[in-house]
Formats: sequence, structure tokens, C-alpha cells
Amino acid sequence: MDIRPFSRSFTQQEPIPEDAIAAAVEVMRTGRLHRYNTAPDEVSQVSVLERETAAWQGSAYALACASGGAALRIGLRAAGIGAGDVVLTNAFTLAPVPGAIVAVGARPVLVEIDENLCLDLDDLQARIAAHRPAAVMASHMRGHLCDMDRLSDICAAESVPLIEDCAHTMGARWRGRRSGSFGLAGAFSTQTYKHLNSGEGGLLVSDDPAFMARAILLSGSYMLYARHGAAPGDAWFRDARLDMPNTSARMDNLRAALLRPQLARIEDAVRRWNERYQAVAAVLAECARIVLPHRPPEEEFVGSSIQFRLPGITPEEARTFVRDAAALGVELKWFGDREPVGFTSAHQSWRYVEPQALPRTDATLAGLFDVRLPLTFDLGDCDHIARIIVSCAGKPMPENRP
Repeated sequence: MDIRPFSRSFTQQEPIPEDAIAAAVEVMRTGRLHRYNTAPDEVSQVSVLERETAAWQGSAYALACASGGAALRIGLRAAGIGAGDVVLTNAFTLAPVPGAIVAVGARPVLVEIDENLCLDLDDLQARIAAHRPAAVMASHMRGHLCDMDRLSDICAAESVPLIEDCAHTMGARWRGRRSGSFGLAGAFSTQTYKHLNSGEGGLLVSDDPAFMARAILLSGSYMLYARHGAAPGDAWFRDARLDMPNTSARMDNLRAALLRPQLARIEDAVRRWNERYQAVAAVLAECARIVLPHRPPEEEFVGSSIQFRLPGITPEEARTFVRDAAALGVELKWFGDREPVGFTSAHQSWRYVEPQALPRTDATLAGLFDVRLPLTFDLGDCDHIARIIVSCAGKPMPENRP
């Protein structure tokens, strides 16, 4: 198959919308970047973003944070998680998730995933019975939702708080219900490669007033919690305000100004990402060697990246496959590599986490590949990328393969 090289960047995002730029410029003209630095009778951009996020999510409360990782750490600590506690989380996730658990002094215990990249709920139940965890942090890694009804039922039956890492599922739903609304809290990221772009940033949502009061204080509200746009009433802060440390993890008005117009357009962005996902998936499905994850009908996902497996591929073949695709301009991430590369890492490289035997996860990751689908690509680009992947995947294996 004669395939021409692809020449566009996999890390180039769409420009920030003009109305977001104008709003950010206006904030800079005032000089009032700090969320609590407001003129008389002015409501800060961060407070308005919190109000709009809660309304969009359908949650009672929302908190804007300095990063997605900060939202995870605040969520854990506001849930009462601390030194020595066990927190269960996916064996397949990105390093900030176990990092947040370790950062609050807790111990991550990793849960197997299945071949569709979802949390293995049978293994979760077994590990809850074995470890009696203080919480479950379910990471919807690369946008894959497990059976959220069963997950929330398991956690509720065992009285284990559920915190959702929704960095890759902002805009996704399970049976029409938004990701981030199935447990005590949901945490989102607005880092550049996520679904809203403020460079760095995070959002935490919850319906629990005591939890959110603690989270707001932890974020660094001083005694200015009444200036939050989607916060519980003053009574919830009266005791917590003297107990919660200030961790200075606030979002600023500049980033909030950039995010508000993007949030207003997120449903259109989700539609366009899914068009690109389907264009790539349709071509990859033509290759008998490539296995795509099953997406159940209950799941409404956000296809900002696509994953596929090459079962049986050896490490040498995987590296060759990645190099061949790169030579034709396609950037693939391989999750089977024991060495961390860029944003990609496997659990064996998290030396701050106790080594754990995860054979099913390891077998899945051994042949798992991933490619970003930025909205700067059009549908023709997506077809081109997919045909390069199929071409490289279809090459004969080395003759010395066993």
C-alpha cells in the first residue's frame, strides 16, 4: 500500500475562541487576576465559572482549582482520606492519579482492567473485600466508562466513597447521566490536552455540602468562601474553617475567563471529536489484526483519542510499529513499554506505589496503542492517519519471530 506521509501536529489544539481572548484581555486590563481581588459588587470570573460548571454538570456545587491533580488531591482530603488509608484505583491510568493518592499520605492499591480498558468490577469487589479501602478513585482513563450503575452500587453497598477522575470524560455520559455524578465527587482537568483548555486547571463537583465546604477551604479560600459561585451556605463552614489547612490550589480569573466560552461550546466540541473518532475507527475496523475496544450503547463517550490493540505483538514488534508509524508522521503511544515516555507510563514505573501483580492489565497493555485526535484535524486527516496505522500494522512480522 503506497501511503504518503502525514505532516500535521498531534499536539496542536484549536485556537482559543475570540470571545474568550477578549474576556481574558479584559481581566488583564483590570489587573485583578486573583479570584478574590474584585471591585465592589463585582463577581469574579472564577465564581461565575463555578456557577456555570455546576449548572452544566447538574451538580449542587463546583470548585475551580489550579489543576486537575489539585482537584483530585483536594477531593481525597476533603473526603477524609489521609495517612495509611487504602485507596483503590485503576491499574491503567496516568501518573497524577496514583500521585494524588500518595500526596495525601494514602496507599494506592491497583485494580485490574478488562480488554475494553475499563475497571474490572469483579476484581474491584475482591479488592474491596481484601483491603477495606477508605475510597475508590475510578479513573475513566482515555474516556472509557465502566458499568457506572454497577460501580456506584458496589461502592454504596460497601459504604466506600467513590471519587471519579473525569479528566478524559468531560462531556461523557452513562445512560444519559454525566460522568462525575455517580459518587461523592467528580474531578475534571482543563489542561491543554483535555476537553477545555486553560493550560492548567481543574474542576471539582459534588452534591455533598460538608464535603464541598472542606474542599473550598482546602483550595485556599481563607475566610472568603462566601465569594464562591457554587458553594454551600455559611453554616457548613463554621467548624471546617478552623480544621482545614490552606493548600493554595485556587484557579485565577485569567484562566476562568478563557474557560467560560469553551464550556458554553463543549457539546459541539464533543460532536466534532466523535466524528473524528468514528472516521478513524471505521478504517481501523477493516484490519483483521486490529482490535478496537467495545463501546457499550449505555456509554456516550468523547472521542478525543482512540485506542486499539494488536494482540500477541512482542515488545520488539511494538517498538518497530511505533517507529514505522512515526516515520510516516503518525504519533502513537504504546502503553506496554516499561519505560515512561512523555505522558505515557505503566504501573511498573510508579516506584512510589508498592509493586503489585496485575496479569490481566499487563496482558492488555502489552498490545495497547493510543493516538490523539485534536480538533485541528479534519475528517480527511483522520482517514489518512487511520490508513497509515493499518498499513504499518499489516506489515509482515520479522522472520525470526517464534
